Amino acid sequence: MQGSFHGRTLATLSATGNRKVQAGFEPLVKGFVRAPYNDMDALRAIAANDPNVIAVLVEPVQGEGGINIPDTGYLRAMRELCDQNDWLLMLDEIQTGMCRSGKWFAFQHENIQPDVMTLAKALGNGVPIGACLARGKAAEVLQPGTHGSTFGGNPLACSAAQAVAQTLEDGKLDARAAALGSTMLNAFLDRLAGVDGVVNIRGLGLLLAIELDRPCGELVAQALQQGLLINVTAERVIRLLPPLIISDEQADQIVGQVSSLVRDFLKVAA
Repeated sequence: MQGSFHGRTLATLSATGNRKVQAGFEPLVKGFVRAPYNDMDALRAIAANDPNVIAVLVEPVQGEGGINIPDTGYLRAMRELCDQNDWLLMLDEIQTGMCRSGKWFAFQHENIQPDVMTLAKALGNGVPIGACLARGKAAEVLQPGTHGSTFGGNPLACSAAQAVAQTLEDGKLDARAAALGSTMLNAFLDRLAGVDGVVNIRGLGLLLAIELDRPCGELVAQALQQGLLINVTAERVIRLLPPLIISDEQADQIVGQVSSLVRDFLKVAA
């Protein structure tokens, strides 16, 4: 999809829909077809005109692209299109997975199942680990000896991932992310209502974004001076991915400080 980010190894870099990230790493892997995100008509047109497509790779919510949340029904319609055309549905849940969206995996919001799913980042809670899960015919593609990695499946990383999964389950942190994310989103909508320069405020679970009408990368350093870690992506989007274990008080602090930063940046009186 356009605006996507899937990684920095050669194939995932080729799949990424961001020319700026790809620059300097040519030649890229051929064979990828781009489609606008959240546009099923574009996918149906590709299905009708390109007989070479075998799979769709998509983020349930675009992370690096700016926390772009698709319309309800987008993933379900994509699942149906893949079934109709014998395509694989491959979901990149590296940012959205492990309870971040308010469910264990973001695809569960649409009650579907992918054929392939990638996980990393939160899977090891900081310990480097990635996983590629597959079912059905997709699970039969790679057999023992077909593919490997020097450190793949090492006991330390796998033990960390197992502990993380158990902690998420014991703490019911999927439900916690859903409730706290909703509270924070509504608080941002209230605090920044009517502020000129704020284009959009959106979120799903603890995937939160404040989109401004101008580049705002300098906010990262300004926030750091206040002891707050934030991220700016797609030049104009403040991306917030707070830990799932923060308290209500810490969530309030984040909303208050970030809202003040935005207001000051946009030269709006608090």
